Amino acid sequence: MKKYSLLLTDLYELTMAQGYFLYKNNEYAVFELSFRKAPFNGSYIIFAGLETLVDIILNLKVEDSDIEYLKSLGLFKKEFLEYIKNFKFIGDIYSVEEGEIVFPKEPVLRIHAPIIQAQLVESIVLNTINFQSLIATKTARIIEVANGKAVLEFGFRRAQGIDGALSASRAAYIAGASGTSNVLAGKIYGIPVRGTMAHSWVMSFSSELESFEKFMKLYPENTILLIDTYDTIKSGIKNAIRVLKKLKKKGFKNFGVRLDSGDLETLSKQVREILDKEGLKEAKIVVSNELDEYIISQLLNRGSPIDMFGVGTKLITGHPDASLGGVYKIVAKRQNKNYVPVIKFSDMPEKISLPHIKNVTRFYTKDRFLFDIIHLENEKFKKNNLLYHPDFHYELKKPESFDFERKLLLKKIVENGKLIYKFPDLLHIREKTKNNLKFLPFEYKRLINPHIYVVGISKKLKILKEKLIKEKKCN
Repeated sequence: MKKYSLLLTDLYELTMAQGYFLYKNNEYAVFELSFRKAPFNGSYIIFAGLETLVDIILNLKVEDSDIEYLKSLGLFKKEFLEYIKNFKFIGDIYSVEEGEIVFPKEPVLRIHAPIIQAQLVESIVLNTINFQSLIATKTARIIEVANGKAVLEFGFRRAQGIDGALSASRAAYIAGASGTSNVLAGKIYGIPVRGTMAHSWVMSFSSELESFEKFMKLYPENTILLIDTYDTIKSGIKNAIRVLKKLKKKGFKNFGVRLDSGDLETLSKQVREILDKEGLKEAKIVVSNELDEYIISQLLNRGSPIDMFGVGTKLITGHPDASLGGVYKIVAKRQNKNYVPVIKFSDMPEKISLPHIKNVTRFYTKDRFLFDIIHLENEKFKKNNLLYHPDFHYELKKPESFDFERKLLLKKIVENGKLIYKFPDLLHIREKTKNNLKFLPFEYKRLINPHIYVVGISKKLKILKEKLIKEKKCN
């Protein structure tokens, strides 16, 4: 069984937890995770990281060395340290499934637990879901513009640390990447591993041709030759053709060349023309070098004959967005066996939280998502129910449809500290993501000025929010 240290948290979570403990304030509370905005100036988010998160929460432990370290800080009392020594999560977790498309303001995960426990897991909730959802969303954007061309995740060396590399490989595969260069991610998650050669391989031999021939002899069934070490057109492609023709003559068909520098549009067109003239139409062209969705879109729109993209830095780091702004807020607390709503107030309307325990209902047709309603947990809806903006005081217009379905997005995953949900394998989640993206019309997936998906709140939630705001202003 894996073990994770409870110290995998921010200091203020522990100082607050001690305060709750000492003041005997440990009733159940409900916290929700939501995103304030979509990354990359987009309109949607691919939800990812749930299985990783649940595994961590259910296996949080406190070792003797952890207690000794906390003692050394001089902040914590003996009785509190004795209390957390036997930490075990006993709450409930509700969540959107991985691979689901979600939108700003929607609750995507809820934790019902004694407030000490709900508070202590905040940092790991945000760390895990924010990062994997960011990378999944970035990958989905790249996959969309690649238009059926294979996308490989080649980002290990540029990732933010070892865990960042592993988590990003997982998230990228969920969102549609065909494989990863990260061998450990392949082992852990069952992701196909892919790779070719580096310039150092070519330069380590007496000639470029020799390096290609040696590589071909080792890997005849998957030979991709890096042709830009010296001169792509004057030497690289010429030497590659000599080797690839030998492979073809022996009956091998899975081979090609890779470009990692220069004008990828011009070079790919020149290389394709040369390969075709030499009778190597089956040879694939793979490109890499600081690719992102904008560069890939431009390359394909300009007719670049590229078969596969190796995307590294800008995928694995979520460039240009350093993080995804998920927030984790208390929305209800238990008093006398009943939950009462709480609200975070602000002079900025978009930062006022939506109170109480909520779920999200998605309305959709046989081929597209229509709109989402954020509502109190036990509310029921008809299509003609009014829908209000989450932040401002006006009614939203819903897309019209006479043939619609609906589904609740948040499901119970953990009950009383026990996992009750069967996590699907990554291949299943990957397929789910692909299908969900098909239901999201193109106008919401545009790289520039995407349409904003309709997400509103129910009338009951609107009234409750306004009531609590009024009460806060009167206090």
